[in-house]
Amino acid sequence: MFTFLHAADIHLDSPLRGIERYEQAPVERLRGATRRALENLVDLALRERVGLVLIAGDLYDDDWDDFRTGLFFAAQMARLDAAGIPTVIVAGNHDAANRMTRRLPLPRSVTLLLPGQPQTVRIEACQAAIHGQSFGERATRENLAAAYPPPVKGWFNIGLLHTSLTGREGHDPYAPCSLDDLRAKEYDYWALGHVHQREVVCRDPPIVFPGNLQGRTIRETGPKGCELVRVEGRRATPEPCPLDVLRWEVCTIDASGAETEDDLTERIRHGLAEGAAKAEGRLRAVRVRIEGATPLCAALCAETDRWPEAIRALAFEVGDVWIEKLRLDVSPPPQVDGSLWSDLPLGDLMEYVDEVRNSPEAHAALAAELKDFVARLPFDRRTSLGLLGLDPPERFQRTLDEVGQMLIHQLATREAAR
Repeated sequence: MFTFLHAADIHLDSPLRGIERYEQAPVERLRGATRRALENLVDLALRERVGLVLIAGDLYDDDWDDFRTGLFFAAQMARLDAAGIPTVIVAGNHDAANRMTRRLPLPRSVTLLLPGQPQTVRIEACQAAIHGQSFGERATRENLAAAYPPPVKGWFNIGLLHTSLTGREGHDPYAPCSLDDLRAKEYDYWALGHVHQREVVCRDPPIVFPGNLQGRTIRETGPKGCELVRVEGRRATPEPCPLDVLRWEVCTIDASGAETEDDLTERIRHGLAEGAAKAEGRLRAVRVRIEGATPLCAALCAETDRWPEAIRALAFEVGDVWIEKLRLDVSPPPQVDGSLWSDLPLGDLMEYVDEVRNSPEAHAALAAELKDFVARLPFDRRTSLGLLGLDPPERFQRTLDEVGQMLIHQLATREAAR
């Protein structure tokens, strides 16, 4: 019996370009998150006294801007080396062409497999044979798994591969292969990388994407970490181990039926507190999404400056939370009747907005006119208004919907004042 760690997509010192432009962003903590996660990986390996550590590609994020990235990694590997824990690594699409990696001295216990053809590393203490191959170039389109060798008889065989398999949403189709291709090799475990969401593709034998070690954007929500794999005979049992220090989260608030601001505020407070319990003390980067049909719809869309600040104030009550963005997907109650204001100038404008929403030609013409104007807005204003690019039709449609709600708010206010 032995155990090993399977990690992938560490993206050490990933630059997180543009993050400093987000209001009140904890920039230093965000930038240091991948290093802290790697330290947690090494801590786990030492604590569990594992037999080996596998890294299935994208250790780095392209070439380093600073040689200290490599030195930090070498220092962590030295900790494993001192404990007698070997590490086997393949390069993926992001670190395939990393020139500095080839010149960086690493401890003897670290093996970086070469591109060109599969190699086999035997770990005598575990009776484990690791078969793998690095990417030679970023856009590797060939089926690397096809050339992997037969299993070593009597040993526990592991395939180490950076791949998209038959394709995964949001990931380039690199080193494509099928589930049948992998199972045909008759290995006992496949340690995959490239896909940033954990996925157990197959249970017999285990074929696993561990996800990335640390989420880096709001597209990478939820717990992130590695697999702790326990081996008994030829049977492997993977267990996810969260190692992230920063947790990205979408907090969805159902505003349906909320009549007052106090009611909505309490729902937001509860939603933020619920996420805090799941994060177990980690820093959280939270996008708050308010959705549903509510009488507060018009006020929410009209007061785009006040509500983000109110939510940030609630976050201070909850704990270690950064509000990344507020996204509104609200609608007015169905009984709102726009015909009440047909005799007002703003009513005419509301009719025009409806016309644009329902006409592809008018939709395209207005989007073209607004594109240059939006590009001139400050980044934080574009972010808070959800205007980072008007090209995708659904994004522009959402913006039109919000404009419509702002008009309803203005018209309703005038009607009440009559």
